[in-house]
Amino acid sequence: MGGAPTGLDAGAATTAGGSEGSLKKALLELHEPSLDGSLHKPGALIGTIAFQFNPKELTVSKAATWTRPTTRGSTKASPPQYQGPKPSSMTLEMFLDASVVLATGGAQGDGVVPTVEKLLRCCVPTDSSHGKKKDSPPWVQLKWGGVTGFVGYVEKVDAKYTLFTPAGLPVRAVCTVTLQELAGEPPGTNPTSGTPTPHREHVVVHGDSLAGIAYAEYGDASLWRAVAEVNRVDDPARLRPGRRLLLPTADEVARPTSRSGLPGAAVPALPAAPAPAREVARGAR
Repeated sequence: MGGAPTGLDAGAATTAGGSEGSLKKALLELHEPSLDGSLHKPGALIGTIAFQFNPKELTVSKAATWTRPTTRGSTKASPPQYQGPKPSSMTLEMFLDASVVLATGGAQGDGVVPTVEKLLRCCVPTDSSHGKKKDSPPWVQLKWGGVTGFVGYVEKVDAKYTLFTPAGLPVRAVCTVTLQELAGEPPGTNPTSGTPTPHREHVVVHGDSLAGIAYAEYGDASLWRAVAEVNRVDDPARLRPGRRLLLPTADEVARPTSRSGLPGAAVPALPAAPAPAREVARGAR
């Protein structure tokens, strides 16, 4: 049960010990998404959001999915069946106050607005991911001294401005931030099928082709065969709109795999992807 924390990892804090008078400020680290598609290790650090005042409390939630099949005519409930865990979630409050600076004669600047805007931007794609046409908001992780939270994303930010200057500038705010865990297994091989574990999904629309999907995802149209292999597409001419295609990471499509699950086996050659017009003709016949 090791690996990334499910809620909080306090191992470093308990190991370091530390004195009671040593104050550590909490912060949120902002990262680019991982390069290899894994969900437990973030990409490069792109910024931080420091807590002006450490949070008074953190709420961490974890739930599991259970089903209980019903049987017609039965007088008792059937045994529950465990389906798996749900992602962890964490809710925290960030109190921001620039009124003290004003009261002591300091420059008011923009008050608390820049920090609030930085939190809100955690819900929009990073410039880097948007430029690559793989939109993703920053991955976020709470750090507080020796305590580390799970790798996740900001699901929601509620900002409540509570104090303003006579000119209307917000100088005090309370922000409630909800984080959701980026749960998932690290990249590897599916033990049942032997195919790479996909981490993205594409919904087929009219006019799509495997070559076009591969070019949009990897920048290389020739990798369409790997997408076909993962999704068991035997006839690219029958790529039905609405179908969900699972897309492996760029590193995984470079690995030779086969439906037999034998490592090093070559991907079987598939017919060339047809033009969209041909696909329409087949559907109309």
